[in-house]
Amino acid sequence: MARFCPLFSGSSGNSYYIGSAKEGILIDVGRSAKQITDMLNSCEIEIAAVKAIFITHEHSDHVAGLRVLASRHHIPVYASEGTLNALEAMGCVNEKVQAGTIDDHGLSVAGMKITPFPISHDSAECVGYQIETSDGRKIALSTDLGYLSDQVRNCLAGSDMVVLESNHDVGMLQNGPYPYVLKRRILSKTGHLSNDACASELESLVRGGSTRFVLAHLSLENNTPDLAFQTSLCALKLSGMKQGHDFELYVAPRANTENRTIVF
Repeated sequence: MARFCPLFSGSSGNSYYIGSAKEGILIDVGRSAKQITDMLNSCEIEIAAVKAIFITHEHSDHVAGLRVLASRHHIPVYASEGTLNALEAMGCVNEKVQAGTIDDHGLSVAGMKITPFPISHDSAECVGYQIETSDGRKIALSTDLGYLSDQVRNCLAGSDMVVLESNHDVGMLQNGPYPYVLKRRILSKTGHLSNDACASELESLVRGGSTRFVLAHLSLENNTPDLAFQTSLCALKLSGMKQGHDFELYVAPRANTENRTIVF
């Protein structure tokens, strides 16, 4: 069985470990290399277990520690062609980093098949990822998206675990201190998914066989973990579903100081 360990999640940095205690992958490296390695160690995962890093897109909260971590520990990096070009232009990927593109044919790493799918975000070529483990379990991760296209829904459907963005409460955002231009960006189809938009997707995912959900990439200024959790929980309960019976619901912490790992 594989494990999902959310090292960091949110506007201040994102990184997720998927695999076993012996080998696995990182999706995104949005904190410093030291913070990533320290958090892996606290979760009883050695950096040597990380066989590859997969990047969703080039925004700093997803790549802040990439160059140092990848070059220092000789970890190969994969991203979509557009994202890789952006990373090279930013200096996050250089001659010291082994980097390659990943397309919809996917790659096999650490006994898992990793396949990207396109999502809507204001970046070069943002993707989410499907991961299939050696024992046939599936996890799909999709954050930083303005809306769910039919293609994204199809990629999430049937996954044993779904990691989905629940970035903001619309009321908090609209009445908060952000400038109008930033509010409009977040609320756009290339922005971020709200609590309500996230919650509205979960019933169909449960009916399609998904049983574990992780709410991710919460805004510090425009959301709270409890608000995100309750919004999705209420939507599922109103659909007649019971937590612990039909589904399990989690919130990815800003920093995994409690060393929480989900086995799937």
